[in-house]
Amino acid sequence: MAVIHDTTLKPTKLDLLTSWLPSRPWYRGGREPKLAKAGGFRLDDPQGAVGIEFIVVTDASGPQPAAYLVPLTYRGAPLEGAEQSLVGTMEHGVLGRRWAYDGCHDAVLVDQLVALIEGRAQAQDQNISDAPAQGVISSCTGEGSLSTDFTVTDDQDGTALTTPQGTTLRLHRVLRPAPDGPFLPPRGAIGHVTGSWETPGGGRVRGAFAVVRSGGRA
Repeated sequence: MAVIHDTTLKPTKLDLLTSWLPSRPWYRGGREPKLAKAGGFRLDDPQGAVGIEFIVVTDASGPQPAAYLVPLTYRGAPLEGAEQSLVGTMEHGVLGRRWAYDGCHDAVLVDQLVALIEGRAQAQDQNISDAPAQGVISSCTGEGSLSTDFTVTDDQDGTALTTPQGTTLRLHRVLRPAPDGPFLPPRGAIGHVTGSWETPGGGRVRGAFAVVRSGGRA
């Protein structure tokens, strides 16, 4: 299990995201985001080398408050060939310099996200070592395993990871609360991850973080 260190980060994660988010095609806010941490979860790297975190932040800079899902990986050295997906670098009080990447472009995160959807991995708490995350629910239907041979595309609605067979794992970067009651997956979905986050007003809502639609199985 990943160890959560009680230490300092310079710059902070929110500082990095304040600079990075306006460059994303799905960002809906102003030029200077006004961010607050609102939720999320971690996943474990089986090799123990890469930190994996799904952060939910709220932004008050636009006409309406918005919530964004930001999957990040933290590495102790640059990821070869991933310069375009670098969010920034931080000085960790225990681990030293860390390179933070948009996790959709990091195979370690993608593999573990698929494992979560298929029930082979468990979401972990963001702030407590060796503690399951509360309220993160995943589901997958059908037979066989999902391919992780993805092509990654960002658009105005989020990030699509598409296999050669046409299966698409879409991350909802702009989060939308689901109606009250049991979560109903979109028509045609074969897998999903849902979670909750805190609203700027102090309430909690939940909705879809990721949805898989089939174009074939690997």
